[in-house]
Amino acid sequence: MTIGLQLEQTRSESLIAEFFRESEGNWRSERRYYTLPDGETKEMVSQITIRFLEQGSPELGKLAQMHEVADEEALTCGAYVTWNSTESVKGGKPSQGSTIFGARGKILYRDRGFATAKPITAEYYFLNPKTLCLRTEYNGSVFEEELKLIGKKYRTRQTIISRVGEQQMIGQYLEKRI
Repeated sequence: MTIGLQLEQTRSESLIAEFFRESEGNWRSERRYYTLPDGETKEMVSQITIRFLEQGSPELGKLAQMHEVADEEALTCGAYVTWNSTESVKGGKPSQGSTIFGARGKILYRDRGFATAKPITAEYYFLNPKTLCLRTEYNGSVFEEELKLIGKKYRTRQTIISRVGEQQMIGQYLEKRI
């Protein structure tokens, strides 16, 4: 690996660690999903808890094993996220769960995806130190996400889900620290 690539990888890992640290805590997430092309909307409210994971944590070791990464300490940092969600308008069935994120280079490892319980990876990059962008592909779908920290109390997120080159859904989120 060239020195330039090593520096870029180190910078990416430093930015993702800081982003996860700043995201740590409890959040109330209000979001709306737009199904395309018909425009049907679904509104959700979630309580989200994010915990920063240091390199070498048991959760990151487990995630490395799931992805068959030989060195269980190769993931430099991560986050453990839990949620409790309810549909805010129709009052649908509540859902709850958790997911583990782990970073290595410019790849974000997860124990599960948005639409699958299988382990997945995403490429990530930063528009600036407060704006994380992800691109994830599996099962013929592409998930493009942008997460933006706004001060200490707010985050916004946007997710665009495409299949066979056509947008299927847009999710927009406003998250407030509680």
